[in-house]
Amino acid sequence: MKSNASYFAGLDIGGTTVKAVLVDAQAEQAGALVEVRSLVKDGYEATFRQLELALEQLAAGAGIERGAIAGIGLDVPAPSSDGVIWGRANLADDWVGTDIRGLLSARLGLPVFMTNDGNAAAVGEYAMRKEHTSSLMLLAPGTGLGGGLVLPGGRCYEGVNGLALEVGHVSVPFREDDGSLPPCSCGLTGCSEAWVSLMALRRRLALELAKPQWAAHPLNQTDAPIADKAFRLRDFAQHGDELAVSIFRQQGFILGYLIADLVRVFDPGLVVIGGGLAETSFRDLFMTWIEEGFADRAWSVYRFSPLDSSQATTRFEWAIGGDAAAAIGMAYAARELFQ
Repeated sequence: MKSNASYFAGLDIGGTTVKAVLVDAQAEQAGALVEVRSLVKDGYEATFRQLELALEQLAAGAGIERGAIAGIGLDVPAPSSDGVIWGRANLADDWVGTDIRGLLSARLGLPVFMTNDGNAAAVGEYAMRKEHTSSLMLLAPGTGLGGGLVLPGGRCYEGVNGLALEVGHVSVPFREDDGSLPPCSCGLTGCSEAWVSLMALRRRLALELAKPQWAAHPLNQTDAPIADKAFRLRDFAQHGDELAVSIFRQQGFILGYLIADLVRVFDPGLVVIGGGLAETSFRDLFMTWIEEGFADRAWSVYRFSPLDSSQATTRFEWAIGGDAAAAIGMAYAARELFQ
C-alpha cells in the first residue's frame, strides 16, 4: 500500500447519499467515486459514521492507508457559516446550530473545510477545467435554482455569513398571464427560482394544461399528478412537442435574463449551466434560449469585447462534473487549503 503521499477527500452530503472522491497532491483523482447512504434524517452522528465508511472505502479503492488522507472537504445541503448549519432543509433537527465542521475535524483528527452544495459544485466545475484560471459562475436549475462563484485561483466566494450567490431568490421582472407574481418556496414572490426550477415547471405546466389550446394534449388525457406529468415533459421536449418546448424556452430565456444581471455584478467571464438539463438531448437548444435571454438584457460589453468584436467577454458552457462535481470540488478545495 502507498502510505507516504498525502491525499485529500471530498465528501458531498446529499439527502439520500454521500458521494466521496479522493485526490492526490497533484489534484489527480485516486480510485473511483464512492457512494454510501447519508442517513441525514437520523442525525449528524449517524451521518458521521457514514462519512467514516466512505473514507475507508476511498482508501481501499486507492490502495492507501486511511492515515494518508491529510484533509477533508465537506459540503452540506443547507446554509452554513463557519462550519455551523443555519437552516434545517432536509436534515434532522440536531444539525441546526451545531459546529459540524469542528466536531467532524475532532472525530477524524483532520482539518476540515465546509461549505454548501452549490458552492461545492461550482468549485468542482472549476477544478475539472484545468486550463481555466479566471473566475467561474455556476447556475444549476433543479428542484430549485442554485449557484456558486469561484474566484481566480479556485477559491469559492461564500460571503461573510456563507449566504452569497442565492441566485434563485433574485427577482426578475416577469409576470403570470393574469399579471401576478409567482410564489417562491422562500416565501417571496417573483424570484427567479419561481420561474426556473422543477417547482416552476410544475406550476407552469398546470397553468398551460388548463388552457383550451392544450385540451387535446397527451398530458391532458391522464389523471396522473402534475408532478408525474412534469417529469415526462423533458421527453416531450426532446421530441419537439410544442407545449414542452414553449415551457422550456421560457425557462431558458428567463435564466439568461437573470444571468445578464449577475454578470453585470460579478463579470465572471465563464458561466457554467448545471442541473439535469445538462443531460438532455435538447440541451443545445436550451442553451440557445439562455443566450437569447442574455442578449436581451446584457450590455454589449458583457457579450463581446469593444476592442475585438470576435472575442466573447462572457462564455457559456454546460457542466461536465455530473453528480460527482461537488465531491470533486471539495477534494480540490481540501488539497488547496491543507497541502
